[in-house]
Amino acid sequence: MSHQPRLRRAMGRVDATMVGVGAMIGAGAFVVFAPAAAAAGHLLPLAVVIAGFVAYCNASATASLAIRYPSSGGTYVYGREQLGHWPGFLAGWGFITGKLASCAAMALTFGLYAAPGAEKAAAVAAVAALTIINLFGVTRTALATRVIVSLVVPVLAFVIVVAFSAPADQGEAVAAQVAAGGVFQAAGLMFFAFAGYARIATMGEEVRDPRRTIPVAVFGALGFTLLLYVLLALSLLHALGPAGLAGSTAPLRDAIDAAVPGEGSTGRGGAVVTIAAALACLGALLALIAGVGRTSLAMGRGRDLPRVLTRISTRYSVPWVADIATAVVVAVLLLTTDVLTVVGFSSFGVLLYYAIANVAAFTLAERQWYAPRWLNAVGAVACLVLAFTLPAMSVLTMTAVLAVGLIARAIVLAGRRRRA
Repeated sequence: MSHQPRLRRAMGRVDATMVGVGAMIGAGAFVVFAPAAAAAGHLLPLAVVIAGFVAYCNASATASLAIRYPSSGGTYVYGREQLGHWPGFLAGWGFITGKLASCAAMALTFGLYAAPGAEKAAAVAAVAALTIINLFGVTRTALATRVIVSLVVPVLAFVIVVAFSAPADQGEAVAAQVAAGGVFQAAGLMFFAFAGYARIATMGEEVRDPRRTIPVAVFGALGFTLLLYVLLALSLLHALGPAGLAGSTAPLRDAIDAAVPGEGSTGRGGAVVTIAAALACLGALLALIAGVGRTSLAMGRGRDLPRVLTRISTRYSVPWVADIATAVVVAVLLLTTDVLTVVGFSSFGVLLYYAIANVAAFTLAERQWYAPRWLNAVGAVACLVLAFTLPAMSVLTMTAVLAVGLIARAIVLAGRRRRA
């Protein structure tokens, strides 16, 4: 593949960290707390910590592998190189299908906040606009993400302080299973909110000094986001209670309502939260589109997706065909399906992706201090446990999608063998 053009190494530590943070806070802060609270009830903070621990296991494996293979594609590349073509394909296919659903969910969430009643049109417009930003190069993507993160994080800090100042909710506990099964299911859903650091690894070909930059960016983004999520979980439970949080469609706005009556969706506080939610979703969507495009590029290079996806702009050094293809598929999903229920689908695909990453990292001869082999083993098992405690429909649907991909690859390979 030496004749193929490569992407330009343009991102430093700050930009790479911001890409990871931007990809996480949109998904976690405004999408996943309510369904996770429905499963875990008052044990939601424990579910957040479990999801954060599994994310650390996966982050350590990803960072170790990214040092060894600093190219675009993430675990698709790592699985191919360390375990073989089939595990690599399964990882890449799980990532792309899961994250395409995530892109649609983030875009529609943006539309629901920014343009209620015309949410699908706003979502498609957002996808088109962010794809254009991506097409102008990774430095524009990183700059836009840095601006979005710098605006959203202070608003989230404001919500945390206001929610803690509200009178403690005295309502009845949520009527949901809060034993081990409920907590693990909530942790699996919360993992959806931690998966953004993968964007740093999937864009590894565009990071300067990847051996040092990638671990610093991955662990910096993950540590910051874990602290933010724990504080959000505690403050939202304090203000709304488990039942109120589980039943909320906009928990951050509702928390402001609880603390300052009249300052909800129609007040200044609610307006600020609405703007922050829209920006956070845009930040997550921007990083998601970039990550899916880079994995599609890598799978095209490996002949597991059409080779046309390997085309790179000579001027802006971006996989422009892969980025445009991603946008088209997301737009079709937005216009033809209801994607607000795909959090579980995405979590299953991404947890399987990271299970393969942990197994691949386990086989590395060169060990990093932050990624001992036992941690890789724990990470692989934990990913599978969380994946199969997700809602049954999510498990069955994503299993069928993954099976279709594996069967299609088998058919394509059989055809190549016959022609050879």
